[in-house]
Amino acid sequence: MFGLFKKDPVKKLEKQYLKLMEEAMQIQRSGDIKAYAEKSAEAERVAQEIEDLKNEK
Repeated sequence: MFGLFKKDPVKKLEKQYLKLMEEAMQIQRSGDIKAYAEKSAEAERVAQEIEDLKNEK
């Protein structure tokens, strides 16, 4: 019953991942490849966190 209002950390991370990928795409379009690589790496770290949480369940 009390777990009903508990927020799902996976959904929060998935939202963050999508936001990072969108930012990475915009950076890539502007031509800054180094910043794109950094943003993509950050998104991949979030994706790994998502996988880890899903594997724990």
